[in-house]
Amino acid sequence: MGEKVVAGPFGLSDRQHYRDKLRQCLTGLARLLEEKRFDRPKNLMGVEIELNLVGADGLPRMMNAQVLERIASRDFQTELAMFNLEVNIAPHRLGGRVFDQLSEELRTSLAYADRKAGELDAGIVMIGILPTLDRDDLVSSNLSADDRYAMLNDQIVAARGEDFTLDIDGVERLVCTSKSIAPEAACTSVQLHLQVTPGRFADVWNAAQAVAAAQVAIGANSPFLFGHELWRESRPPLFQQSTDTRPPELQAQGVRPRTWFGERWVSSAYDLFEENLRFFPALLPICDDEDPIGVLDAGGVPQLAELTLHNGTVYRWNRPVYGIADGVPHLRVENRVLPAGPTVTDVIANAAFYYGVVRALAEESRPVWTRLPFEAAAANFDEACRHGIEARLQWPRGRYGAVGPVDAVTLVRDELLPLAEAGLDAWGVEPVDRDFYLGVIEERCRRRVNGASWQVETFHRALAKGLGRDAALAATTRRYCELMHSGDPVHSWPVGLPEPVPMG
Repeated sequence: MGEKVVAGPFGLSDRQHYRDKLRQCLTGLARLLEEKRFDRPKNLMGVEIELNLVGADGLPRMMNAQVLERIASRDFQTELAMFNLEVNIAPHRLGGRVFDQLSEELRTSLAYADRKAGELDAGIVMIGILPTLDRDDLVSSNLSADDRYAMLNDQIVAARGEDFTLDIDGVERLVCTSKSIAPEAACTSVQLHLQVTPGRFADVWNAAQAVAAAQVAIGANSPFLFGHELWRESRPPLFQQSTDTRPPELQAQGVRPRTWFGERWVSSAYDLFEENLRFFPALLPICDDEDPIGVLDAGGVPQLAELTLHNGTVYRWNRPVYGIADGVPHLRVENRVLPAGPTVTDVIANAAFYYGVVRALAEESRPVWTRLPFEAAAANFDEACRHGIEARLQWPRGRYGAVGPVDAVTLVRDELLPLAEAGLDAWGVEPVDRDFYLGVIEERCRRRVNGASWQVETFHRALAKGLGRDAALAATTRRYCELMHSGDPVHSWPVGLPEPVPMG
């Protein structure tokens, strides 16, 4: 949904016309793949981070338009709600000191944006779900002032035909309803892009799916919503339920949700785009004037606008992306499983782990997805979201062993970190970068600490001091913001609130 769309009513024939255009686009994609028209490898990666605006009290501030006006940079843009922003870092070539370069760019961009927000008595925080959000904050009147968000909300609400039900049963249980998709805005994430050739796409996507649970286990940072302690990474169930176009009857029939993990390993990028057409009705049936087959026949490169728009309304945790750069089409895998934060160092460490382990897994002679049932990978993802750093995952034990349970931290430390190291070496990343950022992941595993565990423990210590729930969540958020800006990775943060300084 990053592209601008023009709002307008849809007639009865629009969806049929859009479906026809989608089929033409899919045929065009198949021809591009068959004719080997895609860009050759450039080892390009990209990072996007969704952010929250908060006041000094730790509460959300609904002012992204005003803050963006002050920032005045194309690197920053709106997100779904008025307390959201997104920062986009230009693509980088994987190799050398790329992670230190990314870290420096992010620190500079976020510090500048935070200063500009400060001119309006607001600040920027990277966190999966802002703990101080209230149900009254997540209503349609707080959606960003942009046609695409209003239209998307209207179409999802119309497709569902009734209020959305949020029912997340974690440490505590949250049950409530919403008249709009606004609760989705609570979910702020990091998106990691990797450009791949068509021949490598399936291996990279399958590897990303296999390792998604481990990413979440060590990177969880979203334990609270609406005053309730839920899953350690509550974004996935919240995102699924707040965008669910299926009333209960369609859920009971097994109709797939628009936010989903998937149901099979794939053999081509085409598989995923074809599934999008087969399983998901159009939400935004907006047709482009382009004739994709005619463009191909003339030797050109089609935009496949309908295909990309439709793909943007199917919320896979690892999403295929078709794009064009300098007149040449390319494919990317967009990894969407990670929450934002806690610090720039943590974000970059998560990225280094992902890019390293995905490369190594994708190049194994007997890949993990030939030994791990897809159902186990999906169950692992739910387990990691529920339990975070304490999750136990199913994984093939030994090169040819049976699938069995293993602590997530043991799996990461003993098996996946060595693979990530080898993968970063294969990318040509300098050892100093590799060792520093993978060392952050190793320390999280050793101490069994991530953003979610820090938030939960600090919150409970605040309760033990006699603070009420709302006050404890606000104090935890303020302390989180303070430590986030210090820049030290979360595993090194002192737990709890600082003791007040005695007067006199």
